[in-house]
This record gives sequence, structure tokens and C-alpha cells, in this order.
Amino acid sequence: MASVAPRYAVVLFDLLSGLLDSWSLWNAVAGGEADGRRWRAAYLRNTYRTGAYRSYEDLVAEAAVEVGFGRDLAARLAARYGEIRPWPEVNRVLGALRAHVPLAVVTNCSDKLGAKAIAATGAAFDVVVTAERAGFYKPDPRPYAMAIRELALDPERCLFVAGSAFDLYGTAKLGLPTFWHNRIRLTAPADAPRPIIEAQTLEPLTEFVLGSPK
Repeated sequence: MASVAPRYAVVLFDLLSGLLDSWSLWNAVAGGEADGRRWRAAYLRNTYRTGAYRSYEDLVAEAAVEVGFGRDLAARLAARYGEIRPWPEVNRVLGALRAHVPLAVVTNCSDKLGAKAIAATGAAFDVVVTAERAGFYKPDPRPYAMAIRELALDPERCLFVAGSAFDLYGTAKLGLPTFWHNRIRLTAPADAPRPIIEAQTLEPLTEFVLGSPK
């Protein structure tokens, strides 16, 4: 029987971009792709420089106002969170990995909305760390560190799957190897640390982690 020797002892995921197509929901709530992306970009900029946790829903509302919408968009987004769907290959990739390594999530989200988003993946995770639970937003290293601590592993034995280039700042501080799932071809800031792999889908992840059967 073929054996598998995983390159990493665990795989941790960004949730809302790494595993889920939350972009489509933001676009739908905003009324179109251009407006949705402007709103989401403002939210990402603001959230990644927030540091200590404060209401996720407030950050979403403030970003909406910043780009010319009403605060009510945040409530409309939250009400439709159950509509978020995973990227097409997620179930297959997670199933293949789950057979050999534990899986975890580190997400910039509230506990309530994080639970809805986790349910949308259809998968079980050994550890889930939200920004609310950690008390800090990524890329502060503390949310990633909490997950690694609860998995009882050293960072270099873990792989983080990022959904945003901003994650690279936090994971680099911990020496946490990072695969950037750059689904919508975002441009990383010039000073962002480099991922070990950048791909537009999760398809390369299984072979990268598990290698070829021996």
C-alpha cells in the first residue's frame, strides 16, 4: 500500500478568501463587482492595521461609509453570510489533506459570523481561531500563534494558506511557511514578504503538502 509522508504536520487556512468565495457575496450586497471590490479593499486596509480586536461588523460598516455607501451594508452582509460558498476545489482538497494531517482556520472575523462561514465550508477543523477569540486582527502574529499553540506544534512544522498578501506580514514574524492562494490576482505590496508558493487555485496544495505516494 502506498504511504504518505506529509511535508507539514498541519495546514492552517485563511477562511474568507482562502477557502470561501466571500468576494462574490460582498459584490452582490454592494450591487456590483466594482463597488464590492472598493468596499472590500477599504475593509481590508482598515482591518489589517487595526491590531486589537473591536467589532468586526463595525469595521465592515465603516469601510462602507468610507467608499460612499451607508452603514446598513454591514448588516445586510451579515444577514446573507449563509450564502457564502467555498471555491470549487475546496471539498476535494480538504478531503485529501484531512486523511493525513490536521486542519485549522485563522480568520479575521467575529465568532458569530466565523461560525457561519465555517459551516459553509462543509468541513471539520481541529482548531478555529477568530480575531474576536484571539483579541487581535491579522496580520498581528497573535491569532496565528494561538492556533499553533493549540495544535502544540512549532511554526516551521505548519503551513498557512493565505487568502491575502497582508497575511504574509504576520506569518513571516513567526517563521510560519505560507502558501498564498491568490484567487483574484491581487498585487502584493512591494515590501510584503514572499510566500513559498503563490497560486490562483488550491489545486497545487495537496501535492505540495502530501507529495507523491511512496
